Amino acid sequence: MRSAGGVIPHLEEREELIRTVRRMNALGINHGSSGNASVRIDGGYLITPSGLAYEDLTPSDIVEMRFDGTVSGHQKPSSEWRFHHDLLAARPDFNAILHTHGVAVMTLACQRLELPPFHYMIAMAGGNTIRCAEYATYGTQALSDNALDAMRDRKACLLANHGLLVGEVSLRRALALAVEIETLCDTYARILQTGAPPILLSDAEMEEVRAQFAKGYGLPPGP
Repeated sequence: MRSAGGVIPHLEEREELIRTVRRMNALGINHGSSGNASVRIDGGYLITPSGLAYEDLTPSDIVEMRFDGTVSGHQKPSSEWRFHHDLLAARPDFNAILHTHGVAVMTLACQRLELPPFHYMIAMAGGNTIRCAEYATYGTQALSDNALDAMRDRKACLLANHGLLVGEVSLRRALALAVEIETLCDTYARILQTGAPPILLSDAEMEEVRAQFAKGYGLPPGP
């Protein structure tokens, strides 16, 4: 997509979106073109296209979608555009959404498990747990509705039999959170394999951690 003067609108945001999804795969938290990502712009958002390999993406392949339903671009938006749309519309604290299919997050999502407060970094997602949204077919409004419910007062959730969904103030912070949750899921799966019940932190201990995080501890800079 180019303007009348030949300039691609929101070029910087498009380039950052491409760098982010390529980084998701390089870090091993996603594979192929199975995940997707979006970033807020005035009146709408930019989203990765459906089915294209990340290494082949160019800025003009990124799809622009408006909250009024207008779509601009020569590619089709990700099949999961509904939960990007609904989360960005409902959550002004989110400027970026990432969806990944990492091995660890899929392992727990396919067991429909919630992550309890077994480690203090769970608090990075905004609460004492990371919920697992109820199952619905990919790309449907039902899945988006379930995701919004699971993301209530949270920055992340697992999607049953599917993967991970993360929302943050920037793509950089969303990626950092997605990496952290992949690690937490891997660790929790290993704990379960020991056969011993996980030792959980108390509500008071988790509240103290969230107070520390509110000061900016452990997070990359915002926008």
